[in-house]
Amino acid sequence: MNDLTLKITDTPDVRYTLVTGACGGLGGAFTQLLAQKGEPLFLTGRSGERLKVVVRRLKEEYPDLPVLFCACDLTDARSRAALFACADEAHVRFRRLVYVAGADIQKPFSAYTQAKAVFQARVNFEGAVTCMLAVSERCDMDGTAEFLTVGSVSGIYPMPYFALYSATKKALEQFSSALRTEWRGKAKVTCLLPGAIPTRPDVIENIRTQGVWGKLAALPPEKVAKAGLNAVRRNRRTVIVGFWNKIMRFATALAPLSVKMRWIARRWSKTEKDAF
Repeated sequence: MNDLTLKITDTPDVRYTLVTGACGGLGGAFTQLLAQKGEPLFLTGRSGERLKVVVRRLKEEYPDLPVLFCACDLTDARSRAALFACADEAHVRFRRLVYVAGADIQKPFSAYTQAKAVFQARVNFEGAVTCMLAVSERCDMDGTAEFLTVGSVSGIYPMPYFALYSATKKALEQFSSALRTEWRGKAKVTCLLPGAIPTRPDVIENIRTQGVWGKLAALPPEKVAKAGLNAVRRNRRTVIVGFWNKIMRFATALAPLSVKMRWIARRWSKTEKDAF
């Protein structure tokens, strides 16, 4: 058993929620909401030390809550295989996947390295796809399983200077939507589409530079997480989170794509962010 696993349970009727990106702001919000509901948790993130801190805090607040954790680099196939080998060794069965992990890198594509481009594509899309398949193989596909992926309103339109992020989030939305039809009656599949979430200093600064609209469209992680869990419970295909994000989608729907992309390019070319 991986030495980063805090507690093992062999209770056959326990069904876990796998939360990726559990050390981050949005992943932490999902984790806290699920813990409040008494949902057994299997947490993963890149840093084993940070995961230990998260789990210790959870166990202090919810001593009887089943919590497992295992560090994983979701961009690496061997690390993902080790994650699920860890789950298998603990005889884990899943009820839900909440795929939060992602890299919101924003800069001109010419400023990327090959390694950075591959990293973002893998964590945003490849990791989600492979985790959905692995969880489906370890849960009861009888209509009770839930798969929640975190997309973005940035995937609604192609976004110059945010091109790879918006493309991977669109791919994730389309994949989730198609899978929802394939798995009808077997599992609920929802793709959540939030706007900016003020979780890191660079994201907060990016929201500030977007002016009034950036401030209106941003939502705290707790609100986004709650909306996501409610949406997958209701088996919504996709859900845009936040009143102003819905207004933006409605107001821009009929504008020519070329006009929208020029407007996006003017705004998004002014700032960069890359905490990865």
